[in-house]
Amino acid sequence: MSATSQQTPALASTSVTPYVAAPQEVQMLQSSAVAGPSSAPAQPQQTRQEAEEARKDRTLAEFLLMLDDYEPLIPSEVTDYYLQRVGFECEDVRLKRLLSLAAQKFVSDIAADAYQHARIRTNAAGGRARANQPLGPGLIKDKTRTTLTMDDLSAALGEYGINARKPDFYL
Repeated sequence: MSATSQQTPALASTSVTPYVAAPQEVQMLQSSAVAGPSSAPAQPQQTRQEAEEARKDRTLAEFLLMLDDYEPLIPSEVTDYYLQRVGFECEDVRLKRLLSLAAQKFVSDIAADAYQHARIRTNAAGGRARANQPLGPGLIKDKTRTTLTMDDLSAALGEYGINARKPDFYL
């Protein structure tokens, strides 16, 4: 009995936010209630699909409004230059910022993958390399330092279908 009395105050302190339907959803529910139960079963599927599309449109509109205040890491001049170079013409600053944000995410993902490849390479070779190194304060510093190589970057780019390896040199 004491276990249930301990759980009750914790449940009483939690609050639940009620679901507030959008005006479009309320209108669809009212129109389906007026139609009555004799309506075809395809109509609820269609209204559900329309509600989903309306929700996606609202979400996209909210995201584009958030882009008004956002300044991406890639400067707008660089984005404009490359968009002009490929023949893309658009005056909407929000769309250009969205493309810049996508490019920033792409570069960030590649850098993170290259870092993971470097960590794997360092840990794989770490056992052999540490046996030959003397113990001292420099060892602690070297454990935390990771060096990215072109091999790490090439491996990360290869996951995205980009070949960045240098051609083999033959004598």
